[in-house]
Amino acid sequence: MTQEEKGWRPVYRIVCRIPAGQVATYGQIAAMSGMPRAARQVGWALAALGEEDDVPWHRVINAQGEISPRGGPEAVDLQRALLKSEGIEFNRRDRIDLDRYCWLPGSRKTKSAKKAAKKSAHKNPQTRRGSAR
Repeated sequence: MTQEEKGWRPVYRIVCRIPAGQVATYGQIAAMSGMPRAARQVGWALAALGEEDDVPWHRVINAQGEISPRGGPEAVDLQRALLKSEGIEFNRRDRIDLDRYCWLPGSRKTKSAKKAAKKSAHKNPQTRRGSAR
């Protein structure tokens, strides 16, 4: 693990807490990791994961409820299949209903983190290019 990847451990710890059948946004994870407005860095952290890493990267989506395109259509197809296998449904616009599926741990801090993530998403649209993670 590189020095940079060690710095992403808080991101990985939080992503590992997302239950099957629920999702979180990049911005939400950033805020919960103590890196508000750093959604793109969460994407980089997830992209750095290897096949052997046991982090449910597929449960992290953008603030519009969409899978962020990266690495080609096969990566999007894999993420969609993993989410569907956990019972998550996509609407006709290929979006996930965040009101229904978004993970919200019980603390106030986390709820405000979700609001902050939604606000920052409108200012900074998140798209990533790179690997399937």
